[in-house]
Amino acid sequence: MGYKFKKSDALDLARYLGCKTHEKGNELFFEYCPRCKGGRHDKNTFSINMDNGTFNCFRSSCGYKGHFVELARDFNFKLEFDNSPKRYKKLPQKPIVTKPAAVRYLESRGISEDVAKKYNITTTRNNDNILVFPFYDEQKMLQFVKYRNTKYNGTGNKEWCEKDTKPILFGMAQCADFKRLIITEGQIDSLSVSECGIDNAVSVPTGAQGFTWLPFVWDWILKFKEILVFGDFENGSMSLLQTLQQRLPQKIKAVRECDYLGEKDANAILCKYGKDAVINAVKNAEIPKIANVKDLSTVKAVDENKLPKIKTGITELDKVIGGLILGQLIILSGKRGNGKSTFMSQLVCEALEQDYSIFAYFGELADFHFKRWLDYQLAGANNVATLNNEYGEPVYTIAAETVEKINEWYKGRAFIYDNNYIDDSSQEMDVLTTTIETVIKQYDCKLICIDNLMTAMECVGEQNALYLAQSNFVGKLKKIAVKYNVVVILVAHPRKSKENFNNDEVSGSSDVTNKADIVLNYERVENEEYDGKISVTKNRLFGRYAYGDNAIKLLYSKKTKRISGINDSYKRYGWEKSDPNDVWEKEGFIYSNVDLESLPFEV
Repeated sequence: MGYKFKKSDALDLARYLGCKTHEKGNELFFEYCPRCKGGRHDKNTFSINMDNGTFNCFRSSCGYKGHFVELARDFNFKLEFDNSPKRYKKLPQKPIVTKPAAVRYLESRGISEDVAKKYNITTTRNNDNILVFPFYDEQKMLQFVKYRNTKYNGTGNKEWCEKDTKPILFGMAQCADFKRLIITEGQIDSLSVSECGIDNAVSVPTGAQGFTWLPFVWDWILKFKEILVFGDFENGSMSLLQTLQQRLPQKIKAVRECDYLGEKDANAILCKYGKDAVINAVKNAEIPKIANVKDLSTVKAVDENKLPKIKTGITELDKVIGGLILGQLIILSGKRGNGKSTFMSQLVCEALEQDYSIFAYFGELADFHFKRWLDYQLAGANNVATLNNEYGEPVYTIAAETVEKINEWYKGRAFIYDNNYIDDSSQEMDVLTTTIETVIKQYDCKLICIDNLMTAMECVGEQNALYLAQSNFVGKLKKIAVKYNVVVILVAHPRKSKENFNNDEVSGSSDVTNKADIVLNYERVENEEYDGKISVTKNRLFGRYAYGDNAIKLLYSKKTKRISGINDSYKRYGWEKSDPNDVWEKEGFIYSNVDLESLPFEV
């Protein structure tokens, strides 16, 4: 038997798939490609030629094409190959008498004789154990018949249909209006809903997976303002729901999982808990929550000024960005050799001073180099000695006992990535993100510093591959910052050819700065009044900036490697406050290491 393509078949397939269409010339364009699902924004992605029946997805990543016969086959859409419309069996349009055996069975399932008669339920002529469900369309014409063996023992078929009858929804003729349609999976379930006095309860003819009925009821079902799904709930999900959501254009509600009360379907709820439980299940139905979407009203209101933060120790910078707010990704840029790593190390000092643990990755930088630089900053001018080398030039050193005190102070709170752990640099990004998540969970690190990795990534290969790798890596860092409520600082270099910095001048993918909450640029300058400046060119949370003539001016000490604001006072860090006679000021309070035994009261 041959097949002759018909435009009506293409339109029926679109309805079957629940896909909107529009015509352009001799092409019927679908809202999206049924295979790759692409094209929802570009409505000219997938089309069927109305002259010859060929179809084509124009997305190069898909390229799905062929003849309509193949398309119908791939999506289980039945075609008629005898070149004539489907000839469904004409069923006798005679009154059906509800037999006592049918009533007795339905009553055993909590369904009354009145409902049995309303839906013309009966048994076969020769066997009272075979229940008969007649399917009438909206014109009250019998179109489909389904049978159920009420004494099913595991052999043979439990349910089957009359051969060559048109599949439609059970209960269409009994619907009272077009306000709300309740769709169940089984006929017993739709009868159970009706038993509770709820109108417009229908059921699908052949279970949750069979949708041959949809083209035949498409125009009728579109008349309903609301669709409510009361399918079988098994293994944590409701059968029928997802497919109906994809294929029907209306907003679809569903019975909540909690309202199934641990049961599988409407009839089980009726039999165990009564009519009120079914009524409440329908009443409480709601539009299913999308897994990655939440109602804004459920989001906790947060005062951004009270969010937990790590202060930078540079007063003017903290005024602009509010400190390093936990949950943020911060991009720190600046020309090579200008002091970005030193500035980030200074932020590590401040985090440790505020009792936050830190983790640092410095790529090709030797671990002792980072430690020594950090120790200079923590030691301060009073604890760094100046000597002259063999060339008569000043060099700086820290006494061993001072280093030991500093070590004890940040022991168990400061961690650095072991660069010798892995030789394959192509895996380093994946290993690093996994490591970051581990140290956050195991060591409660709140400041994550990453330097030199963006430079190492420049060997990835062609530009597009590099940009994709950078974008993916930055995206992972942002998710880590939000998921674990930590601050992540990533160093990224600006383009070599640019002098005046802006966010677009960060080398590599634009996603590097697009995904960041804050973008800073550190620059060393030669000026009698200051040694460097920090610009704030992105500040997502507060919207305050500092760049150009308003960039924040900074001082740099060659002796201690410290970077500070031009108006900030000298700071002594916590390790130095272990002297019993020491007194210091912090945040307006005077602190002293007084022996508790000398206090004039009990503690």
